[in-house]
Amino acid sequence: MGLEKLIKKCAQNDRKAQAEVYQLFSGKLFGLCLKYSKNYAEAQDNLQDGFITIFEKINTYNFNGSFEGWIKRIVINTALQKYRNKSMLTLVSEEIPDEVSIEIDEDTVSLEYLLSIIQQLPNRYRAVFNLYILDGYSHKEIAKKLDISEGTSKSNLSRARLILKEKLEENQSKLNTTKAQN
Repeated sequence: MGLEKLIKKCAQNDRKAQAEVYQLFSGKLFGLCLKYSKNYAEAQDNLQDGFITIFEKINTYNFNGSFEGWIKRIVINTALQKYRNKSMLTLVSEEIPDEVSIEIDEDTVSLEYLLSIIQQLPNRYRAVFNLYILDGYSHKEIAKKLDISEGTSKSNLSRARLILKEKLEENQSKLNTTKAQN
């Protein structure tokens, strides 16, 4: 069955079609949820809540643009709404630290480790980092999505980069110490 037909059946609350859409997209969307969640369990909750919203709003999808892009936006907004509801995105400071660059040695840093340290970031930093670096939103768009100022978005991104840089340097130091001992 084609995607357009599946979407139309989902709009009619066809459970088999909904299960098929879930099977088609849950893997990619779960990866997206992991970026915006502090742990695996929270990512599962965000995925579930995202699919509930997708199926509630699927009749509003007008087949203009990518369906995958449409459902990704819903999942991101679902995860971010939880942060807004918990008031976790508070203004820390609008002072923007100097630009922090991060160099990653792909031979010594695994994708799993990188994801785990991103998940350890404070919620407000993780949200801005993911939206800006991984999903390509501008600071203006992030500010609107998170109900913060552009300056706060820039500051939070810089602080997130600093924390990640420190963790990566700490990891590299441990690896160098281990190599020296062997």
